Amino acid sequence: MTDVEAVEAEPVDVDDAEAALVEHYPRLVRIAYVTLPAAMGRHRRVLLSHRLVQRALPRTRRPATGVGEDADPAYALVRGEVVRGALAYGRRQAGWRRWARAALVAAPLPPQVLGLRLFPRTGDMDELALDRALSELDAPARAAYAVRGVEGLDEEQTTALLAAVGVAAPRKAMHDASAAAKTVDFRSLATAEFDPCVVHARPTDLMRRRQHVRAGAAIAAAATVAVALLGVPGDGGGGGFGAAGPLGPQQAALNRVLDPSGVVRADSGTWTRTARLDFSSWPARGDRTDDHGLLQRALDVWARPSDAVRVSATPGTAQTPPVTSPQLLFAGDVEGAGVVLLYDGLRVVRYAEPVDGGAAPVLDFARVDGASTASASAVVVTRSDGNARYLTAPWIEHAELRNLLKPGGAPQPLKRSADGVTDPVPVPAADGSCGAADSSWTAMRLTPRAGTPDQQPFLLTDLAELTPAHLTHASGPGAKQGEVNDPQALGDWAHAACRLAAARGNGVRTVGNWQFADQQLPDDAGTANWLCTRADTWSGADHVSVQFVPPATAANTPATVVARGQSTAACGPMSPGVLSGVLWKSPTGHWYLVAAGSPEVTSISAGGAVRSTADGHTLAVPAKPTSHPELSGRLPDGSTLAALT
Repeated sequence: MTDVEAVEAEPVDVDDAEAALVEHYPRLVRIAYVTLPAAMGRHRRVLLSHRLVQRALPRTRRPATGVGEDADPAYALVRGEVVRGALAYGRRQAGWRRWARAALVAAPLPPQVLGLRLFPRTGDMDELALDRALSELDAPARAAYAVRGVEGLDEEQTTALLAAVGVAAPRKAMHDASAAAKTVDFRSLATAEFDPCVVHARPTDLMRRRQHVRAGAAIAAAATVAVALLGVPGDGGGGGFGAAGPLGPQQAALNRVLDPSGVVRADSGTWTRTARLDFSSWPARGDRTDDHGLLQRALDVWARPSDAVRVSATPGTAQTPPVTSPQLLFAGDVEGAGVVLLYDGLRVVRYAEPVDGGAAPVLDFARVDGASTASASAVVVTRSDGNARYLTAPWIEHAELRNLLKPGGAPQPLKRSADGVTDPVPVPAADGSCGAADSSWTAMRLTPRAGTPDQQPFLLTDLAELTPAHLTHASGPGAKQGEVNDPQALGDWAHAACRLAAARGNGVRTVGNWQFADQQLPDDAGTANWLCTRADTWSGADHVSVQFVPPATAANTPATVVARGQSTAACGPMSPGVLSGVLWKSPTGHWYLVAAGSPEVTSISAGGAVRSTADGHTLAVPAKPTSHPELSGRLPDGSTLAALT
């Protein structure tokens, strides 16, 4: 059963189906190509997409299912057959069906020309990003993306088509495709990168092919002897290949990309001539940038890490091989490890191997698309003994360390090598424990060189990712974020810093703190502050928390979290409005409901167990400690702002 009902139309004549197939052939081939698994390789996907379309022609009159009111039944029939056929190659099948499908994929596909490979042209960075995003989707989601991007169908039409061709959960597939479209638009499928009707033809490795021909008879004879002597072999394990896994058929196309001599190297002055400061303007640094062997191992392990390699990735980061020659950022020995940092326009990849060869290599992926200035200013080189060393950007003039829990303390100098590698920097405690006299939360304070677009110092902190998170601050209307350089910003972060522990390992790009209200509390208790802390990730997800800071709270005491939210515009640049409340006990022992909204809130209303309304953007009314009030705010245009809870 599917979650969408399909509608059956009148039977379609074979002649009509053939006319529709010929007329729309390029569109159908494009749909098949995008839906097929990327693991097949581009050559086989090109040939197989053409085969699927040509085999979609029915032998007899047949009805077309899932046809919309305005759709051509003949075209809908062949399109459905194409999608159904392409989906079959993305299913996980058991038993003899799986082996039969594998044999069909491996079988020769017409047309066959010895030594010739066909593939669409390589696209720009947006198209490469889409190719990576599609590789992470399952077959139904790729099909949904394909028919939406190529055909321009809406969500309901796409869902109906998927149901008609047998997709078990078409709405889930549509949801996954829509999520991918938030990263790269459906319209990107219109480019030549995804057009298997316009292809390049290139030879395979000519020398290797000649050697294979000469050695063919010997290999066959050796295989026959091996079978006779050894019988049926076992699985053999995964050993014998070192840190890089064995080459598969699709790896041949990566040979050029994995050539160390082809890595991109920016010169030392690139950053002074570019309009945007990001990783593409980093020069290659380190004492092993010309070590061909180290670079080759790093590229090989990136392309096909063996089971022995420890791999980690920022959430939402593709772990796919490079598609073009990456840029070299660093290659050198640091703390007993040979480290290579590479950048492919979307990701920074870190490879590290022990100099003494005593342990397995490490491979780390971090998403960095859209990084600029502050968010492209540091990358972890090594971690050991609770410390991290960073490679800093070429536009950084000074580096210092600041303890966020001591806002009045002076920054401490942070030394760097000539290549820009820092001395060890303490990593904040994983549990975020605070409140003790010796508590600390370390942040790096980096100052750009003269001539950079923004010369203000900024703060970065380690959240267990390859790239540190950028910390910002805002006060007043609009939540417009700036750098953390004044006493108010430092004071607010002293209360919010320890809550950063909850964001560790979530792929956080920036964390902004906004003091959106201060409030005079009843019983002459003093002034409380309200903070909204928004963490935005590289994948586009967000995490928001509202924090309450009572009067006379010690500088290093964490604020009280009173509300949380996800996938919300609150405290962000698009729609910053926020409202929340908390039950608070005054020093005299009385309980109150205290609430505050951002400056644009004109009045606050409480309902439920506590009923009251107050003009302005704060409210304080007596309440019982067991109350569960409901809050709402009024905006200048008369609309209502719901409270975060």
